[in-house]
Amino acid sequence: MPVSQRSDNATAPERAAPPVLGGVPEAYARLHREFTWAVPPHFNIAQVCCARWAAQPNASKTIAIHAYSTGAGGAFYTYFQLQEQANRLSNALVAQGVVRGDRVAIVMPQCFETAVAYMAVLQMGAVAMPLSLLFGPDALEYRLQDSDAVVAIADASSLADLRLTRKRCPLLRTVVGVGAPEAVQGLADCEFGDMLEQFSTQFTPVDTLADDPAILIYTSGTTGNPKGALLAHRALIGNLSGFVASQNWFGFDPHGDGAQLGTQAVFWSPADWAWTGGLMDALLPTLYFGRPIVAYNGRFSPETALELMGQCGVTHTFLFPTALKAMMKAFPGTDKQTVRQQFGLKLDAIMSAGEAVGDAVFSYCEQQLGIKPNEMFGQTEINYIVGNCNVLYPSKPGSMGMGYPGHQVRVIDDAGNECPVGVPGDVSLNRLDVHGQPDPIFFLGYWKNEAATQAKFTGDWCRTGDQAVRDADGYLWYQGRSDDVFKAAGYRIGPGEIENCLVKHPAVANAAVVPKPDAERGSVVKAYVVIAPDFVAACVSDPVATAQLHANLTRELQDHVKSLLAPYEYPKEIEFVDALPMTTTGKVQRRVLRQQEEERARQRGFVL
Repeated sequence: MPVSQRSDNATAPERAAPPVLGGVPEAYARLHREFTWAVPPHFNIAQVCCARWAAQPNASKTIAIHAYSTGAGGAFYTYFQLQEQANRLSNALVAQGVVRGDRVAIVMPQCFETAVAYMAVLQMGAVAMPLSLLFGPDALEYRLQDSDAVVAIADASSLADLRLTRKRCPLLRTVVGVGAPEAVQGLADCEFGDMLEQFSTQFTPVDTLADDPAILIYTSGTTGNPKGALLAHRALIGNLSGFVASQNWFGFDPHGDGAQLGTQAVFWSPADWAWTGGLMDALLPTLYFGRPIVAYNGRFSPETALELMGQCGVTHTFLFPTALKAMMKAFPGTDKQTVRQQFGLKLDAIMSAGEAVGDAVFSYCEQQLGIKPNEMFGQTEINYIVGNCNVLYPSKPGSMGMGYPGHQVRVIDDAGNECPVGVPGDVSLNRLDVHGQPDPIFFLGYWKNEAATQAKFTGDWCRTGDQAVRDADGYLWYQGRSDDVFKAAGYRIGPGEIENCLVKHPAVANAAVVPKPDAERGSVVKAYVVIAPDFVAACVSDPVATAQLHANLTRELQDHVKSLLAPYEYPKEIEFVDALPMTTTGKVQRRVLRQQEEERARQRGFVL
């Protein structure tokens, strides 16, 4: 990622500049000038994502959820079925005493029942609180306690952990188990299917306001307990301009007048529907447009992902950079047959987010998957605010893109002033769009934490805590989290560029860069590297061969970075690991590695 690195006491070597377009692309400028928000006073996510499609004459034939299976079978569920089951569940929740504004935990994988749960909770004016199946008892307990959740709808695999936490969550009245009766019995108060059969398929939805709370998602910070970000129903509207742009108009004609009948898009993403990426960037916007989304409840693998997309006719997807890197290493393609041809892919758009894509992955997508990826940036509090749209304006490999329509995005300094071109600052979003109208993407605030909510803002600017630089054409270039960027020998180091460079080497499956405390230079650049399987295979069970491989690769990778980046950016130390610490949403947890280095330094007697 060609961004400038600055030193407080030295002049950085001259670096290659990003490609110059001669200013902001006209198509982008026109889109921003002409775009305006239309947020009705009354709005409900479930109504626009399901009820309106279920009311259509063809609702019993229009697919909402395609439950994919790697073996025989799989199942299809229509919008009519989704609405009927949601109505049953809403009635069941009312019978359990759930009222408007109550928090209902949803601890579920990608499956039809998860979509039913969201539609049911949202149409009754309650607040859906997604929780990952990866959460252990402590993580579940904190969120259930803090949110005062009254009901949990949970997959059978999570019931044992829920049972451990329940005695310390007195407000949690009911646990609804989803799964085979024998897997649920004794661990839940009732079984999902049995419970629904007892209730009517008719339900009168609550008339919610656009500003009413809809979703509570807990986000992890660098310090302290997770914070609950409370999203309003209108947040879905705020997502849509970015979703459509990042998905290359999602099957609609970007140059049309809006009069066309619809789109034939089919969506899939491995992103967990319990996280913002899976819920707000995949499930809900796909249903908003009345299109089918593929649900797959299984472990991610490059082969399964590519087979799924080919077999299900997936046209639009959201893939984390880590997933794309894994595909690139496992299926690099050949001169005679691209990966797109090998798996019969029909992709029209790839959105990627969570980490910087990097030009190596960008080239792979373009050459092997047949489509340039649209990098996107956002966070739970203000999602889908920056990105690319290759169908309308050119992307720059490695760039985050620019603010999506309706979002006034700037790179600002500590005082809230916009940074000049090339100067790093905090990516921030204004409460108002370019026309002075409120931006509907904004979260309502952190649950029970007004101080943290206020700390997120500088005036009308909401800070993301992510660093970027702006080039002369208006494109943003990611530098890393504010707490990931560090100084080494006086130079400002953004880990993303070095990691991207390392991954270009065929021996590297993944990499993370952090500072290692150093007495003379303050910090030195250290890389944690996961070696590609093909390179490890020859050394299995041979410590001597493994040590020699590590020594050779260390020198080779250091020279590799020196030859492509600035001399001060090469990793002075490389540690080879089997895996990097990752979040459940596919982001590398540099913080974990950074803390590990700090602890090691203390053990050496280093005073931090």
